[in-house]
Amino acid sequence: MLSNSEYVASDYQHTLKNSITIIGRGLHSGLQVIMTLMPAEANSGYVFMRRDVMPLRAQVPARWNTVVDTRLSTTVANAFGTRVSTIEHLLAALSVCGVHNARIVVDAPEVPIMDGSAAPFVDLVKKVGRQQQTALIQALVIDKPLEIHEHNKCVSLVPADEFSVDMSIDFDDHVIGRQSMNIKVNEEIFSQQLAPARTFGFQEQLDTLHKLDLARGGALNNAILIRNNKVVNEEGLRFEDEFVRHKILDTLGDISLLGASIVGKFIGRRSGHHLNNQLLRSLMNNVDCWHYAPLAQHRRQNRSMQW
Repeated sequence: MLSNSEYVASDYQHTLKNSITIIGRGLHSGLQVIMTLMPAEANSGYVFMRRDVMPLRAQVPARWNTVVDTRLSTTVANAFGTRVSTIEHLLAALSVCGVHNARIVVDAPEVPIMDGSAAPFVDLVKKVGRQQQTALIQALVIDKPLEIHEHNKCVSLVPADEFSVDMSIDFDDHVIGRQSMNIKVNEEIFSQQLAPARTFGFQEQLDTLHKLDLARGGALNNAILIRNNKVVNEEGLRFEDEFVRHKILDTLGDISLLGASIVGKFIGRRSGHHLNNQLLRSLMNNVDCWHYAPLAQHRRQNRSMQW
């Protein structure tokens, strides 16, 4: 174990310095959403509060085992059935930008979609700043490979000295086609290379969703729309491979529900919210594949082994 004098600021959990409020539109409900990000106690993780629901039923913890729906986005719910959806972009921004604990108050059943990326949420974290807490960051260290298959899709976590993502996607549509990215993830890389990547969809898919009374808030200012093998948005793409970058962004939000920093490599092949959550559930049930350790301790051990 390290002595207290050996720890540095980055070894400790952080929360937000102050509260900050934004207003946006829900992707599926189309409702205006007022969302306030607030500081929270150490080791509390991410907890949503529905301001439009009775106080007794309002609190919804964001955990791997509170996920109840993974169609189109990730949705969490409590025992009363109170739900919050489209949480993945916000949680990706909070987790990678070093906000380990936050209370998130919304007055609707979903997080605002903003521009379809995580960049607006990164800007919020930078604007309000972070506050160091007294608890150490816990790491979930992958000791053995774990893999989940479903048809032609696959996700896995394998041992590695640091966290990275190796993602591949394959769409019949020529605009997307096959794209892959293998990337080490930290705050700087995330902010510049992943956070701005927007969600995307197809015109025929959008037409179907509208008939089901979904995606009512979808628009060209909050998603990439593909029609007849072309990107409809006038401004085009932010990255040539924006689609696979957004898949990585979604994954980072989904795996943040573990409540610990992963030390290992995530590998995804045509993966999505459903498989991501199945992987987390399998991981928690296979305790021989991982162990908890203070992130600081793992970092020091890793450095000493490299000398």
